[in-house]
Amino acid sequence: MKQFLKTSLVVLSAAMVSATVTFAGDLSGVIKIGDSSLGHILTDNKGMTLYTFDKDSNGKSACNGGCAKAWPPLLAEASPAETDEFTKITRDDGEKQWAYKGMPLYGWVNDKQSGDVTGDKFKGVWHVVTP
Repeated sequence: MKQFLKTSLVVLSAAMVSATVTFAGDLSGVIKIGDSSLGHILTDNKGMTLYTFDKDSNGKSACNGGCAKAWPPLLAEASPAETDEFTKITRDDGEKQWAYKGMPLYGWVNDKQSGDVTGDKFKGVWHVVTP
């Protein structure tokens, strides 16, 4: 049983390293994996937590105007290129925004430092993004 647990732990550790490599790729200057009280989460390049919004539809942001001031969209430049999981959507104002698995990504103005997750479950519609 001990050997099985050791082997399982090694396999699990290897899987976690693979996930890190998958997200690091060309997007390492934009999106990273960080640590929080909730475990591993997606962050922007400054280590700030990224969130999704339940009112968004796949590939379309519903957070504009005042909402976007409180929940700033993770804007996308021309590079780096998209991946299978990370794509760019076009917002109502014409700006490009990063999306993870089709869901637009946002920050939260009340998170003050890396690892803060104060927006998780806000009004039941905002959620921390986990890899």
